Amino acid sequence: MRQIGLVGLGAMGLGMAQSLRRAGHHVHVYDLRAEACRAFAADGGTACASPAQVAAGCDVLVSVVVNAAQTEQVLFGPDGAAAALKPGSLVAMCSTVPPEWSAALEGRLAERGLLYLDAPISGGAAKAATGQMTMMTAGRPEAYDKAGGVLEAMAAKVYRLGERAGNGSKVKIINQLLAGVHIAAAAEAMALGLREGVDAAALYEVITHSAGNSWMFENRMNHVLAGDYTPLSAVDIFVKDLGLVLDTARASKFPLPLSATAHQMFLQASAAGHGREDDSAVIKIFPGIELPAGKS
Repeated sequence: MRQIGLVGLGAMGLGMAQSLRRAGHHVHVYDLRAEACRAFAADGGTACASPAQVAAGCDVLVSVVVNAAQTEQVLFGPDGAAAALKPGSLVAMCSTVPPEWSAALEGRLAERGLLYLDAPISGGAAKAATGQMTMMTAGRPEAYDKAGGVLEAMAAKVYRLGERAGNGSKVKIINQLLAGVHIAAAAEAMALGLREGVDAAALYEVITHSAGNSWMFENRMNHVLAGDYTPLSAVDIFVKDLGLVLDTARASKFPLPLSATAHQMFLQASAAGHGREDDSAVIKIFPGIELPAGKS
């Protein structure tokens, strides 16, 4: 049994913590929602009052928060984890962040004698809960040595993409380019079908068994059919992530016309008040259609 710390019990982080516990590790957790920590600890594990308290009992810390700003708070804010970790400990950062920021973080932690893995994740809450998600990792060999089997306890696929931080985040951003564009295209296709009077369930059945299908169409348009926009991944996540995609490409003057259009669609949905709804709610920007009834 290893003592592992995890900060961020959201849709992905909770499943990852559960996977670590199933693998036999003792898991110390922190989340801004104290009730989430207590619920996890009730089934085994330790609820902590701060990232520093998590770090004090562990030599591997997994950070699963939303963005770079939140990661900064976890590591370097008041009661941050970096100052409490013992030299030689490992930080695995699983958020979607600018690649250059992740590369710089490796150096900042090295100055404190800490190891770092750039380790963004993909697969959704269901795969996180079953330990079947994908990790896109990069870091020094000694960081992987320190991780041992911790990454494999959380993910079915752990890709090693280089010996310096940054490449994991670059690959994750490319994944988010495709994910965002696919969701936007799926919403546009379903919206056209509704406008043309096609039965939504019939359209879904045909497309999911035809060449036009995508994983995002099959998954997200099922939410639309159910009229359920409970956020598993919110509209505002793709406002952020496609923004990172465009920022990365802009730095090298590389054109991304489809990404730019999809980003505008998510921005429009967010501006209309749907930012905290499931990202399939991007379909709500289309005029003159009647969506299947259900939760709003």
